Amino acid sequence: MESLQFTHNALLVLMSCIVALAAGFTGLSLTRNLSQKTVTQRKFSVALAAVALGGGIWSMHFVAMLGLQLPVLFFYDAAITLISALTAILIVGAALILLHFTKRTPQRIALAGTIVGAGVLVMHYIGMAGLELCRAIYTPFGIIVSSGVAIGLCILAFGVAYGQRTNRNIFLGTLCFAVAVCAVHFLAMAGTRFVSEAPVMDFGPSMSNEVLALGVILSSFVIFGAFLLVSITYLVPVATTDAEPLPPREAALPQPTGEFHIPCERDGTKVFVPFSDVAIVRADGHYTQIYTERDRLFCAWPITEATKRLLPAGFLQTHRSYLINPAKVAQFERTKDKGRCIFEATGLPPAPVSRSKLQAIQDALTLPVGATRAG
Repeated sequence: MESLQFTHNALLVLMSCIVALAAGFTGLSLTRNLSQKTVTQRKFSVALAAVALGGGIWSMHFVAMLGLQLPVLFFYDAAITLISALTAILIVGAALILLHFTKRTPQRIALAGTIVGAGVLVMHYIGMAGLELCRAIYTPFGIIVSSGVAIGLCILAFGVAYGQRTNRNIFLGTLCFAVAVCAVHFLAMAGTRFVSEAPVMDFGPSMSNEVLALGVILSSFVIFGAFLLVSITYLVPVATTDAEPLPPREAALPQPTGEFHIPCERDGTKVFVPFSDVAIVRADGHYTQIYTERDRLFCAWPITEATKRLLPAGFLQTHRSYLINPAKVAQFERTKDKGRCIFEATGLPPAPVSRSKLQAIQDALTLPVGATRAG
């Protein structure tokens, strides 16, 4: 069967690459600073990032396909085209869940990159399967090369972006992600030939290039809108850590002398907070959040390490996930089998007291139930 000659529209090829860049930047930026968010907010941010990255892979592919010029008329199966988009989003979402809801290690980062690389490939070949009136025929060389490039560059992209969560690394990771998505598409296309075929029974309704263009324009509009939104966050100072950074090298850092300090991070910079300034220590996955009267800071200690170091310094453990500084407590409240500690500083959240610790915390604080500390 004779192969069809094909070319690409250069302008649409360029636009597809820009879409990939915008999607990569948006998705990787949406997952910054997750340590400053609640679990619900983290889930929402990861879901949005999956839509941005997965939707960007899909949009890049079909912007480029709009530029595909064949000597025959061809259509797309709408159902298969939609399945390709959903597949990309779900696979990328699985990788982001691995990165943000499990302990992050170099091996996990590499696994997440491999998953995303596989997602790029799966999306490409599902999308190509939606062609009607012509059929794509693949060469082993094209499949092998595009697979290696997809997985290798996606591992590199996530290794750079998640090795250390700085703005510079996110920008470099964005570039690697965009190169990965574009390279996979065009390397796979270089190893593909097209042949015309008679109409066959459709899986879903047929869709012309014009209808596809409307869908691609809508998805690109959403991606670029989100791109502009996250770009604004780089204009204000924000912390550059998230819930699962790689383990820090604290031993190489100079330690302050005098009063016992807790190593924390503020705006991506290591700071040492005097323990007497701390009101609450709260578990946050494998790490902790440190609350002072003015700040909420990230600390690389797990709650077990914080407990071992702070209990001898006079802190109290009110709950398996909470330590408190009794000097900062203004009031102890008890309702049936639950309790909580209210703090002097406004803006600090109350610390819960578990049932098993109610009496011990009340006795340690030397406060009657519901009483307020004087002064």
